[in-house]
Amino acid sequence: MKRDLSIGFCGLNCENPFFLSSSCVSGGYDMCARALDMGWGGLVYKTIGFFTADEVSPRFDAVASGGVPFYGFRNLEQISEHPLEENLKALQSLKRDFPEKIVVSSIMGETDEQWTKLAEMSEQAGVDIIECNFSCPQMTKNSMGSDVGQSAELVKEYCTAVRKGTKLPILAKMTPNIGNMEDVALAAIRGGSDGIAAINTIKSITRVDDSSLFVYPNVDGKSAVSGYSGKAVKPIALRFIHDLAKFPELKGVPISGMGGIETWKDALEFILLGASNIQVTTSVMEYGYRIIEDMISGFSEYMEQNDVTSVADLVGKALPGMVPSNELARDYRVMPSFNKEDCVGCGRCYISCRDGGHQAIEWNKIKREPQLFERNCVGCHLCTLVCPTQAISQGRRVPKS
Repeated sequence: MKRDLSIGFCGLNCENPFFLSSSCVSGGYDMCARALDMGWGGLVYKTIGFFTADEVSPRFDAVASGGVPFYGFRNLEQISEHPLEENLKALQSLKRDFPEKIVVSSIMGETDEQWTKLAEMSEQAGVDIIECNFSCPQMTKNSMGSDVGQSAELVKEYCTAVRKGTKLPILAKMTPNIGNMEDVALAAIRGGSDGIAAINTIKSITRVDDSSLFVYPNVDGKSAVSGYSGKAVKPIALRFIHDLAKFPELKGVPISGMGGIETWKDALEFILLGASNIQVTTSVMEYGYRIIEDMISGFSEYMEQNDVTSVADLVGKALPGMVPSNELARDYRVMPSFNKEDCVGCGRCYISCRDGGHQAIEWNKIKREPQLFERNCVGCHLCTLVCPTQAISQGRRVPKS
């Protein structure tokens, strides 16, 4: 039986927590309408502003891993290439045609006046939420994007300007190109934002051609630092979601989480660490809007199997298990356990322990199998991670002497 995946976010009821994030997957009426028809709970329209982007070609690059072409993805796109009037009309049409869906207007200005005006125009278009883009890392102007998002003072000022122009819920979209996100997020809330969205893409350089010396994407022999997304950034995104959710002064502030979400399991991890809304981009570029079907069915089955009646009941459930490193138990070692039946004799555990660990594994050349030298083992479990057949697992707990 399919579970009810509805959840409240910023005072609004969402039919499910899965939204398209502000990007090339949500940059026009036709594509957004198609996505909403397929089951997405809402979308954040590609960022609009008085600035109209003039984009380069090519503008994308990717890092492949294990047969996955988009494990890491880099793009040079800025905000919408379409005129502001066209974008506002698209937002108005989307809300008119999909009244039960949540339509979010992502805005970016250069001055207080622009932020206020964009908020006014978005509300007039009928959207449900306004997201302030303080985080795009590849804008051609320093007065916009992630340079703004690194300044708590500017973020507060612009949130105040946006609040002046609207009564709608406001999200402040954070940049990960910063050491501490909590202070900037708190400044956004004090400026009038109702919630936080995190993370936008990470400043990056993906590849250099060792023959031509061109950096990808190669734009007439040149390139530039730009945003990195995809599966590779999920651990970084999860860290920031945790930091925001755990910060005492942000307690109860709604969080929209994004960064490397491809499956319902990825989405669940964000929710368990404190996000009550999920945004997706890069995996849609690779697999299409239809991934929403897998997300809904997989999440629903998880809730059924674990007797969870509401998505809201899962929000932040993993946070108690995260503590400062000085509070972790340090009085025992967990020995690795070797399953000889599953071992293929590749020797990777031996090599890794010998050259990257604590020389606690000896190698039986005749039987081609590892033997644990327990006195040297510190229980780091590097061996379990490199084993290709999962023949090594956690074993008994031994007190430190």
